[in-house]
Formats: sequence, C-alpha cells, structure tokens
Amino acid sequence: MPAKPKTLFVCNDCGAQQPKWAGQCPDCGRWNTLEETVVNTAPKPTRFAGYAGNAGGGARVQRLSEVSPEDHARIATGISELDRVLGGGLVAGSVVLIGGDPGIGKSTLLLQTLADMAENAGVLYVSGEESPQQVSMRAQRLDLNAENVRLLPETSVEEILATAEAERPQIMVVDSIQTIYSERLQSAPGSVSQLRESAAQLVRLAKRSRIAIFLVGHVTREGTIAGPRVLEHMVDTVLYFEGDPSSRYRVMRAVKNRFGPVNELGVFAMTDRGLKAVSNPSAIFLSRHDTPVAGSVIMVTREGTRPLLVEVQALVDGSYGGNPRRVTLGLEQNRLAMLLAVLHRHAGIAMYDQDVYVNAVGGVRINETASDLAVLMAALSSFRDRSLDTDLIVFGEVGLAGEVRPVPNGEERLKEAAKHGFARAIVPRANMPRRKIEGLQVMGVTRLVEVLETL
Repeated sequence: MPAKPKTLFVCNDCGAQQPKWAGQCPDCGRWNTLEETVVNTAPKPTRFAGYAGNAGGGARVQRLSEVSPEDHARIATGISELDRVLGGGLVAGSVVLIGGDPGIGKSTLLLQTLADMAENAGVLYVSGEESPQQVSMRAQRLDLNAENVRLLPETSVEEILATAEAERPQIMVVDSIQTIYSERLQSAPGSVSQLRESAAQLVRLAKRSRIAIFLVGHVTREGTIAGPRVLEHMVDTVLYFEGDPSSRYRVMRAVKNRFGPVNELGVFAMTDRGLKAVSNPSAIFLSRHDTPVAGSVIMVTREGTRPLLVEVQALVDGSYGGNPRRVTLGLEQNRLAMLLAVLHRHAGIAMYDQDVYVNAVGGVRINETASDLAVLMAALSSFRDRSLDTDLIVFGEVGLAGEVRPVPNGEERLKEAAKHGFARAIVPRANMPRRKIEGLQVMGVTRLVEVLETL
C-alpha cells in the first residue's frame, strides 16, 4: 500500500508553511489564505545554476575586487516607454514580471514587443491561457508582422524548458505564470508551491542560457501579484500596469528593477492597433480649462527620472452625515486627513464639517510628498470657491509644524513647468533655482501661512 503523501498548508500571501489549517496565517496575519499543498518528494537540484553558474563543479571564493562587472548590454524592445521603464532596454538573462488587471493590455503589449524584436532576435511566445488561434487573431487585429514569432501553447514547465533549450530564443514570454505547473508536484496550477517551483525553474533557465524572459502575472483585488511575495523577490524586474482598464491611457510603473531606477513611469495610449507610447505624458494629465475653475491646481511630480505635470482637483462640500468623508483617487487618503488638520491648526481654516474629495487627473498615482502643497491649495480653492491662475505651478511638502519643506530635483521640476508655458511658481524656499529661469517667476516660501498671504 503506497504511503500517504505528506501535505502542508501554505499561505497565499506570504508563503509561510503551517502543519495544519487555520483561519488566520500566524506569520502575516491575513485571513483565509492557507491552502493545502502536497510536499514535493522528488530530489531537488543541489546547486542553483545562476550567474555563478556551475551545476557540476563548486564555485570558488574570490575577492570582490577581482570580479569584473558584467557588461549588461541593453536590447531595445522597439517601444520607447517600455525601454524607459526597464531602465534603458531589456537585459539578456533578466526575468521581468508584469502584473495588471484583466484586459489592461499585458498580452497586447508583449505580443507587440515580440513582433518588433523578432526581426533582429529569436523570440518565443508561450501561451498558457489562450489557444494559438486566439493569439493569431490578436496579431491580425493589431496588424503585426508575426512571421518570425515562434508560438508554443504549453503549460508544463518541463516541456517549456525543453523547447527553450532546443529553440534557443533570446527573448521569451510566458503568459501567464499562474497557468504553468511542474510535473514533479501534485498540487494544482496556480498554487503557492507550483508558482514557486515553476518560477524558480524559469529563472534558472534565464540565468543559465542568457534568455530574457517576460512573465505575465495575475493580480489580486488589492492590485498585487497573485501568490506569495517571494515571486517578486525571485525576478529581476517587477512592472505594474496602473489605471482604469476602461480608460484610453495606460500607466506602467517599475516597483523593482535590478538594472535601473525604480518608480520609473511609462505612459501608453490604447488604440485599435495596440498600445502606443505617449511621448509627452504631461499633456494627458492636464485638463487645460478654457476659464479658471475653483479647486484645480497644477503640480510637478517626479516619477523615476522624468518630471511630470499633473492636475490635482479638489471638491469641498458640506457634510450631511456624522463623519465627514475624506476620499482620494491617486493620492494617499490618510495624508489628506493630516494635511487638513495642519491647515486648521496653523492657518485657522477648519473643514471638519465638510466632505473633501481629491483626485489626480489622468489616473496617475502620486506617491511622493511633493503633492502636499497642491492638495491643500486645491482644497482651499474649492472651499472658498475662488479659482487660481491657470499659469500657476506649485509643489512642496508640508510638515506637521506648518513648515514647507523642499523636495528633490526642484530646479528640474521648474524647468519642466517653464517648458510648458507656466509663468508663476510657488515652491519651498530651499528649492529656489540658482539661476533665473526665463519666463518663470518663482516665489519661495517656508511656512504655510506665507502661501496663503501670497495668494
């Protein structure tokens, strides 16, 4: 009688293993995330065949000064915004994980990329979710030259590795990692153990064979990659699609990149021929009203290596409930409540009986504190029902003591504003430019009260 296979319960969120099921994961505290999985009894590889690369012999200890940095040659993808998010292009042997909501354009973008790169490099598209006919229909709809794109409809990671060893492509796409499974495990595709094992084998292939691999990942309701966070730690680059799938524009953000800057932003427009790079993204984040409107302020945010002009809109209205609402889209909600408290304490303007709604136009997400001054000015403009000048630009961090703090790369932000025709700027005094910027009048402030007096 065969022995009963040993099982463990693995958390979908953090990957922690528990001997028995529980409603709450003891490690991360999440509820209903433990799933039963069969323990792998197959022999495991004794050595990781990565950059240090030897499956047979042992690696020797050496001085770091003796190791020459490897020249990571960049491969252009043919899409400028994707190259920007990747840090200048695709690196051979790297593994890139792309996540996003269903229908936002992950498969479309990667099929376009492979079609462009197939003219100068060998490519392989592994489809685990769609049939060859569906992929062909998409290529035809996008009017792509897919003659040199090799297609493999397969979900077994062992078969994918064998095909990749035979085909020797330079770029490979796996769509998606949640559908891939290893025959050595008995758990279902998409489980924690299958995700971890399949991704590990694909990473070993990339490092050993110098194949650049794109992995498509599903996202949870919270917007993170489905499965344990260890999946993000295994790959070299993690890219997220942001924004509403029903909107025309798509925003891609790099949250991890071993070969370039993080928080780099790429902007795309969805057309009938697929995703097209947006060369001037500031234009889509500005409404450019015909007449001045209350509650609208323009700020300069910095995403990665590029400054962007973004319109921040606020609507302040009387609250008819017991608790006034604080709602944000594209900004941090808790920070809005803190800024309103600072406005009350240091400027004497109370909004405790008002509902406050703040939105960053265009679906962009602002993660830096340089938006503090713009949020307060937009809220005050709506509260007083007084519009601000359309040629005014603001940015700066506001502290709990009512001080206005400087933000990084202030002069570069001001030059971007002047390039788009703005004539006035209110910024922290420490961000005043060393040399006068032609066509731009800059006012430096140190306290929140000074901003109100200036207006």
